[in-house]
Amino acid sequence: MIPINDLSRGYRLYQDEYEEAALRVLRSGWYILGKELSDFEMEYAAALSDDCYCAGVDNGLDAILLGLKASGIEPGDEVIVQANGYIATMLGVMQCGAVPVFVEPDEYYQLDPANIEEKITSKTKAVLVTHLYGLATRMEPVIEVCEKHGLMLFEDCAQSHFAPYKGTYTGLFGTASFFSFYPTKNFGGFGDGGGVVSKDKAIIDRVKVLRNYGSDYRYHNIAMGYNDRLDELQAAMLRVKLKHIKDLLANRDHIAQRYLKEIKNPKVMLPETPEGCIHTWYQFVVRVDDQEGFREFLKNKDVATDIAWKTPPYLQPVMTEKFGFKRGDYPKTEEICDTIVSLPMMDHMDEDEIQSVIDVVNTY
Repeated sequence: MIPINDLSRGYRLYQDEYEEAALRVLRSGWYILGKELSDFEMEYAAALSDDCYCAGVDNGLDAILLGLKASGIEPGDEVIVQANGYIATMLGVMQCGAVPVFVEPDEYYQLDPANIEEKITSKTKAVLVTHLYGLATRMEPVIEVCEKHGLMLFEDCAQSHFAPYKGTYTGLFGTASFFSFYPTKNFGGFGDGGGVVSKDKAIIDRVKVLRNYGSDYRYHNIAMGYNDRLDELQAAMLRVKLKHIKDLLANRDHIAQRYLKEIKNPKVMLPETPEGCIHTWYQFVVRVDDQEGFREFLKNKDVATDIAWKTPPYLQPVMTEKFGFKRGDYPKTEEICDTIVSLPMMDHMDEDEIQSVIDVVNTY
């Protein structure tokens, strides 16, 4: 069976370096809030831009929560999000006491800027864009709407590490941005991890206070904080991966370009990339009318697939019980969720594996 993803392949590519880094941390005797984390934060920020800052936290959801709180999102505020985003984005908003307001996506599965203005009310405080599948949202029109209405702009970059829009990486367009370093991500560690990035140092300093019990220095607590720190071991692993990120993204692009050029089945709709964007292929998402039939066909031919995700976040029980959403509220999102399928995509695939996926899809 060709897996949808095999995380051990990424480890084996740079096995010696990862093991050396792990031993360095273990032998140091310092495992929380040490030099590995501070060095990672500086290196990651520098890899994105020369004018931003980073705070490492324990996961992507807490990055959203802490980043929104540090930026001034308060209970009762409305935050516009896309209806086909991931539930973690909505939970981060809700855990701040704010209210997610949904808009439909565009043909690239990203937030459609044309749908924002109709959802703005007197309570709207911000727009939170989620860059899905390794592709940037078309940011210029989003920025125009935010500036016109005086809204903050946030970015959920959990799936878009180093994905550029018109030469600028995602995460550098708004007030603050939120990253997940979950192992499956293009830039993932070997456990949970996340980060907040901002050009505003005061926001990052506030996140660093909130992530550590609300403490600005040892045994001095100035805020109702959390225990949300990125540990030294994960920071060290991410520092290794950061050195190789361009090669890892090139590996994914090679797989994707073969899929795009060689999958010829008219029953399978291939992904498109809008002008100004470079796809980084966190996932390779196709569309088919018979989602389950297609998946079963590929499974029987030893090709694994996935759906990210079958149920829109607003139809999850936690959302329907609180807000009363129902099927039919966002038909475009539901059509996408009913027809998308992710093909195998990972840090490395052998050429014969890529060919097998192509051949099986073409024979469907």
